[in-house]
Amino acid sequence: MKLNRLAISEEGFIFDPETGNSYTVNETGLKVLKALRAGQSPSEIAEALSEEFEISVPEALRDVEEFLESLKRFRLWEES
Repeated sequence: MKLNRLAISEEGFIFDPETGNSYTVNETGLKVLKALRAGQSPSEIAEALSEEFEISVPEALRDVEEFLESLKRFRLWEES
């Protein structure tokens, strides 16, 4: 999994040692990345975010899917 190669700080700084590129994510993005690394599915992540931020599960899932599309664009994540 590409996410495993990334160095991710607690502040949301991400470094890809394969490409030398670095990125930043907000607190929510950091939670999503950690959950993906832990093997959670997008729907499981959306449920957790829904509870934490008191938003609907469909809204949370849409946000998670948009974030995953961004990760794909930067070649940081691919669906298995």
